[in-house]
Amino acid sequence: MQNPSSSAWLGRFLSIWLGQVFSLVGSQLVQFAIIWNLTLRTGSATTLAFATLMAMLPAVLLSPFIGTWVDRMNRQVIMLVADACSMLVTIGLALLFWREADAVWHIYLALLLRSICERFHATAMGASTVLLVPKTHLARVQGLNQALHGGMNIIAAPLGAWLIAKFPLQVVLSIDVVTAILAILPLLFVRIPQPQRDADRNVTFWQDMREGFAYVIGWRGLLISLIMVSMINLVMTPIGSLLPLLVTKIFGGGASELGWMEAALSIGIILGGILLSVWGGFKRRIVTALFGLVLLGSFTLLMGIMPSSLIWAAIAMNGLVGLSLPIVNGSFGAMIQGVIAPELQGRVFSLVASFATAMAPLGLLLAGPIADSFGLRVWYILGGVVTIAMGVLGFGLRSVMTMESQSHEAEPPIVETSLSQAQAEAL
Repeated sequence: MQNPSSSAWLGRFLSIWLGQVFSLVGSQLVQFAIIWNLTLRTGSATTLAFATLMAMLPAVLLSPFIGTWVDRMNRQVIMLVADACSMLVTIGLALLFWREADAVWHIYLALLLRSICERFHATAMGASTVLLVPKTHLARVQGLNQALHGGMNIIAAPLGAWLIAKFPLQVVLSIDVVTAILAILPLLFVRIPQPQRDADRNVTFWQDMREGFAYVIGWRGLLISLIMVSMINLVMTPIGSLLPLLVTKIFGGGASELGWMEAALSIGIILGGILLSVWGGFKRRIVTALFGLVLLGSFTLLMGIMPSSLIWAAIAMNGLVGLSLPIVNGSFGAMIQGVIAPELQGRVFSLVASFATAMAPLGLLLAGPIADSFGLRVWYILGGVVTIAMGVLGFGLRSVMTMESQSHEAEPPIVETSLSQAQAEAL
């Protein structure tokens, strides 16, 4: 199926997108409320870490399976079912709180189930965007999404704190039910195009999954890009967790300065998302993404070498880090959407998520000992240098620079569109 070319795409996309905006608000409030409840109830860092793990596991372990399901099934139905199931989980948790029958393991289970639903929904929505939005506007849409998430980072915590202070927890959870309904309603009336599939092609679930892996491994430019993404996430993910220590131990600041540092990052993300949505990036999205990487690495490196007396300059620099994030993420996401065959996008997007998320725990494990042994600044310097190096390396690799010029209709030669039963059983 071809991309929509007329202006009709805008109304259809916005009706679905606005529903997702409401759903995101509700989900962020629920996430904040649940974590705050665990904090007050247990005061345990281990409990909070395990809760984070429950939310991360589906992205790390289940993404390849979820992506295969998304490519085999109706993506609109998947989004509807995912939203509905997430809503039912929230209703169940709210009832437990209302009856004062809740336990910590109930919260763990709810986080895990909601995360699974979110992965199904996000993968289906990401794979459907290329069929809803003309390719020329994909980067702008990505910028809009980046700005939205940046805005949520600013308003979700204070709004959630105010609601928890005024209302019982089950009332706060019920807000997510209302916002989920607002997300479901457009999906009942707006048709989402589905990728063309060969009706005569009879393959198993495992054959489809293998095809996704073969597609990624066989396309050199895409594989190199994913390895670069993994390396960047390895060094950049821990920076957020080290930020409080950087503020207090290096710059001698307190809670107020940390608040300004985090606010600057979120404001930068919003401005960067708006910039990308208005500008659209360079004609070649990969150039925009690599340029953003060099900026991101440079700003991170400058934070690492900033004199301790210049905390307000460091705050401004963190805002520039936020500004560069949507330029990288939005452009790379739009490039992937524009390059990958629609019928494979679910599998490829899920593998991208799995690659990126899998590096986060490793980076966190490495960052603590390295920062303790060599100082906090070392990790920021390392993160900046690696990110700059990945950006410069990308400019020098022909297979990466020419990704967008390769038609997604012509798949890489090693992709197998049919496999023998013996091969499938060997997987």
